[in-house]
Amino acid sequence: MLVLVIILAALGVVVGIASLLSQKGSDAGNDVVMPAKNSCATCSGSDPRCEQLCMLEAAVKDVEYYDDEELDKYRGRRSDSYSDEETDEFADVLYTLRPGDVKGWSRSLTLRGINIPDGLKDELIMMIDDSARTENAAMSDDNKTA
Repeated sequence: MLVLVIILAALGVVVGIASLLSQKGSDAGNDVVMPAKNSCATCSGSDPRCEQLCMLEAAVKDVEYYDDEELDKYRGRRSDSYSDEETDEFADVLYTLRPGDVKGWSRSLTLRGINIPDGLKDELIMMIDDSARTENAAMSDDNKTA
C-alpha cells in the first residue's frame, strides 16, 4: 500500500514538472483571447451601442440603394409634410422589401437625409422588430441543434 502511494506521488510530481516546462516553452500564460467580432449583419437592434456603431460604419461607406432612387427628391423634407400619394411611394418600396432589408433601407434613408413619412413610421418599426425577433428565434434554434 505504501508503495502505491509513493508511486502516485512521484507520478504527480512528474506531471507537474512536465506541465510547467510545457507552459514556459510555449508562453501559454500570455495567450490573449479575442472576443468574437459582431458585425452589423448580426446587430439585432436590442443593443443601442451596436446600432450606433453600425450607423457610424455605414456613414463612411457608400450609401446602399434599394431600387428607390426616386425617393431622393424628398431629401430634407419634414416627415409630417408628405401627401398621401407621396407616402404611397415610400410604402411601395417598403412593402416590396425582404424582411431582412427593412432595417438597412431605413439606415439608407437616414444617411441620404430622407425622412420617412409619419404615416409609415409605426409600420416600419413593427417590421424591423418582427425581423429582429424572427432572426433571434432562428439563431436560438440553431444554437439548440448545435
